[in-house]
Order: sequence, then structure tokens, then C-alpha cells
Amino acid sequence: MVNKKYTNLSKGENMHCPKCNSQNTIKNGSIHNGKPKFMCNNCGRQFVENPTKKVISQETWDLVDKLLLEKIPIAGISRVTGISEPWLQRYINDKYENIDQQINVVKKRPINNPM
Repeated sequence: MVNKKYTNLSKGENMHCPKCNSQNTIKNGSIHNGKPKFMCNNCGRQFVENPTKKVISQETWDLVDKLLLEKIPIAGISRVTGISEPWLQRYINDKYENIDQQINVVKKRPINNPM
């Protein structure tokens, strides 16, 4: 008897991990619309078959950068742009990691002020 939890077949086709291209995948539940979700046993990546990928344009990311400079909360930016809060948080964290954390302080020269 085959345990259905560990079969890596979907409609008779082997599932390949989009990250490492491994066939060592298992069915891992389903997403909100009932589409089956899979997980790669090699790298741990979770994915769905034939995803409907939403591409966020560069103009939208430019708008996000401007709104962040205005100190608008993430929830507000999410409502305006239609980007989910977890995606925005990940984007902000990535931007923060790429900022130079070293601050160079230059000492000022003393002012020669005759009194």
C-alpha cells in the first residue's frame, strides 16, 4: 500500500522543485483556493503547480520607496499599492541589509578664534 502523503505525482507527472529542480517532492496540503501545494525534501521550498505569478512593476516599487521615505506605515502602503504586508516587510528588510552599516565620523578641526 502506497502512502498518498509521500507520492510525488500530480496528474501522472513528476513534480520538479523550482529552486533546485529535484523530483524528491511531497504533497504538502493545499493553498486557499484548493490548489495542491508541494514541498521539496531536498531544499525545503514550498510551491504550487502552475502558479499564477503576480509581477510587481518597477514603478510600483519606486512608489513604495517614496512612501517609505514619507514614513507611511506598511499597512497604508499595502492598501495603496496592492502589495501584501509580508512582501513589503521582506522588501524593507532586504533594503536595510544592503545599507552600509558603518558610519565614518570625521573630527572637526578646532577653530582658532582670537579673543
